Amino acid sequence: MEFVKHLLPLLLTGSLALMIIAAGIASSRGDFAYVLARPALLGRAMVAIVVIPVLIAVVIIALCPISHSAKAGIFLMAISPVAPLMPGKALKFGGHGAYVYGLQAAGAVLALLFVPTLGELGSKFYDVDAHFPIGVVARNIFVGLVIPLGIGLVLGRLVLRKVSPALPRTLMIIANLLLILAFLPILASLLPDIGALIGDGTILAMAVVVGTALIGGHLLGGPDPANRATLAFSASMRHPGIALALAGANHADKAITAAVLLFLLVGLVVLIPYQVALKRKAAPA
Repeated sequence: MEFVKHLLPLLLTGSLALMIIAAGIASSRGDFAYVLARPALLGRAMVAIVVIPVLIAVVIIALCPISHSAKAGIFLMAISPVAPLMPGKALKFGGHGAYVYGLQAAGAVLALLFVPTLGELGSKFYDVDAHFPIGVVARNIFVGLVIPLGIGLVLGRLVLRKVSPALPRTLMIIANLLLILAFLPILASLLPDIGALIGDGTILAMAVVVGTALIGGHLLGGPDPANRATLAFSASMRHPGIALALAGANHADKAITAAVLLFLLVGLVVLIPYQVALKRKAAPA
């Protein structure tokens, strides 16, 4: 059992890293600088990915009579962008590679700039003894994004220059399978804590935060339907790794970890109607 306990985090980290490696292999030169080099796109991305989720989270936390653990989970997820699942989801629905990968890179920069600042402001605003060291955020982005992305770029640019497009897709499938293998046991171990959060409006509160971010990203995505969907996914999907790392840095209890995972699950469910609508709209074409 002890071996399995240590294996699950490795599987979780490895699956997320494999997704980024696949993205690096599939990307083209200049993709990851695409948004950062265009101030108008970067500005809209910042509003959609950082400003809207945090503002709606603050409003929901103020208005909803839910537990402190649920409020902490909502806040931590709201300030944690750069979802590893975003590129695969956006590309599946027609996202342009340069914009998808460009948003991933822009999200990493925005996370480094804003997560510690927003966290400290939140701790002062809510008068809680919590700290949000930039080192924790930087380490998560470096280990979870920069290193696997570097591996993917080296493989795609130097080692596998003529590789079939099927390889990144295969790696993505393997990564998703590993993610399920790692996530389900962790989820099962926290089911009692997650169950304790259900029934007082927590799920609705989380759904409102995700749904508002989704709508904001869609509206700010510009005239191209593919870009609207890509920014909608980027804004509504959050990074549980960053949120959990921040919770761990503050020695948070299991209830907050459960709230972060519940937010992740609620977010995936809220995205389903949007994805169905995208498929129906694309069907005639």
